[in-house]
Amino acid sequence: MSVRDADKSKPYIPLASTAKDGYSNADEATATCFCGAVQLAFPTEGPGLVNSFVCNCTDCRKITASMFASNFTVADKHLKHIRGQDNLKTWGQSETVASGKKMTNYFCQTCGTLMYRVGATFPGLSIMRLGTVDDFNLVETKLKPTREMFVKDRVSWLTGVAGDEVKQYEAMQ
Repeated sequence: MSVRDADKSKPYIPLASTAKDGYSNADEATATCFCGAVQLAFPTEGPGLVNSFVCNCTDCRKITASMFASNFTVADKHLKHIRGQDNLKTWGQSETVASGKKMTNYFCQTCGTLMYRVGATFPGLSIMRLGTVDDFNLVETKLKPTREMFVKDRVSWLTGVAGDEVKQYEAMQ
């Protein structure tokens, strides 16, 4: 089965890492690093789930080794560390961040997966990566991006996030 063909009305958790215990239900789901050492649980609805967006900023390009980052924001009081919190390493800086304020990255020290970012500009929030979500259908449904940031920095060979509900911004909003 493929992600495209999966029944969107129920969880689809393919073998995509060495962890085999990811879950998804009406209120909560998991995000796991590639090696399975770090696993988080997050809400799939508000108020804990704040938003979902694609970012084209130059920092997101470098930190993901891709041309954009697909993210979702969760209120910290709703984010749970199931395992591996002590396996997370951090690195942060403010020099290239558009706000000029520090952005700290939390990544698995075993496999290097970036699990989330925390920024001084966004107190009380964690910016998680859609690619870490265990239930691939959530990215097609509840976590589908509704915003696209830094469209001024988007590569010319991408047309952007599709959908009438998607709002695009030249910079961070």
